[in-house]
Amino acid sequence: MKVLLGQERSHPFPCPYIEGLKARYEYFYATQLSETELEHYLSRGWRKFSTFYFRPSCDNCSKCKPLRVLTTEFEQSKSLRRTVKKCRGISVTLSDLHYSDEIYSIYRDHSLRFDKDIDDRSQFYENFFNASCNTIQSEYRLNDKLIAVGFIDISENGFSSVYFIYYREYENYSPGIFSAVAEIELGCQAGKKYYYLGYFIEENRSMNYKNRFSPYELFDWNTNTWKIAKKK
Repeated sequence: MKVLLGQERSHPFPCPYIEGLKARYEYFYATQLSETELEHYLSRGWRKFSTFYFRPSCDNCSKCKPLRVLTTEFEQSKSLRRTVKKCRGISVTLSDLHYSDEIYSIYRDHSLRFDKDIDDRSQFYENFFNASCNTIQSEYRLNDKLIAVGFIDISENGFSSVYFIYYREYENYSPGIFSAVAEIELGCQAGKKYYYLGYFIEENRSMNYKNRFSPYELFDWNTNTWKIAKKK
């Protein structure tokens, strides 16, 4: 691992997930992490974006709970099976990380879901193709057309979902849900025990879908251990 900036703690800033709260991060910048080093951080609640590694360090709040799916025990619920059936015409392949104008086009269209028209090719490349660890991408095609791409970090024991983009015209396929199912199963086939899905926040609608993939574990910040989640 090559450290670009040692561990720091941010100043408080408005929480992007829960209105009215303040958030803080622990963070550092690094490159050239091995799969073992990445596993060390993922298993302790860290996430990453390009060379930026971070985890919540909020005052008096622990609502952001790292979630990982147990790939070898994963079972599709009825609703997940319906989504998979709806997507049966979509092929999924894994490939080495590589940039293309086609992928950038998907990213720009996907950004409009958040009322943003992001047109910064160099920043897109820096964020997703300046890999600081072993990273691959998943590609989703319908009738030979590339319609979605996922970015996945590879650790010693897991696949870690970084980001997923898709053309909005295919939103009725529930591509985000389908991609998680596909990548869980691909991770299992690759011999990985975990599928790291980022932070689960029950109070946030865009983050609380993650408990649909069972069984899963949540990281307990108080004890620094993973605990299997009980079905509700």
